[in-house]
Amino acid sequence: MNTIGLIGGMSWESTATYYRMINEGIRDASGGLSSADLLLHSLDFSRVVALQQAGQWDAAGQMLGRAGAGLQAAGADCLLICTNTMHLVADDVRRMTNVPLIDIIDETASALKAAGKRRPLLLATRYTMEHGFYADQMGRHGIDVTVPGASDRGIVHDVIFDELCQGQLQDRSRQNYARIVEDARADGADAVILGCTEISLLVGPSDLALPCFDSTEIHARAAIRFALGQAKARAA
Repeated sequence: MNTIGLIGGMSWESTATYYRMINEGIRDASGGLSSADLLLHSLDFSRVVALQQAGQWDAAGQMLGRAGAGLQAAGADCLLICTNTMHLVADDVRRMTNVPLIDIIDETASALKAAGKRRPLLLATRYTMEHGFYADQMGRHGIDVTVPGASDRGIVHDVIFDELCQGQLQDRSRQNYARIVEDARADGADAVILGCTEISLLVGPSDLALPCFDSTEIHARAAIRFALGQAKARAA
């Protein structure tokens, strides 16, 4: 089995979901007492958030790159950044390592294309929705990402940081997310990307008016395939 290296802690709430999903997938595929050969570097999210807020993406890239290099030195055969937003610095991680990085954006784009979806709504942090890196990378796959309006982007972002990353699940926020997705459906969106790894803690397919693509689950499944030798990482 190939060893998976997780750069996590952003937040630990969603990293715990990665750990569970990957181990469940290995157990289901291999049976018995099988579990993942896995390494985890869980970062202090408060330090990462401080760099995000200050716009110090180079420093953030160095932080994640060092974490990735440490995982590689410890024996990881591939790496995952367990958050959508910090794929903004994925190239820094690639430069500081030489094992495959399984990219959450590429994997999610492949899942959308396989389902025939081309105009998804993206729900994510403000950085992911507004910076441009996510939409640009999706665009290279022929996916035309849409995002909520400015006030709704604020709602989505605040729920992630003020509630989900702190383990809080609020019915009001679930209702707001459902309304935002319904508005996007009425405007022509054909799917919704849960583009922050915490969002699936709050809403799922039964809550939303559009087909739902959970980036955390998609990313975890890609890691399982790599671990079992069933696929190569796309961004080797």
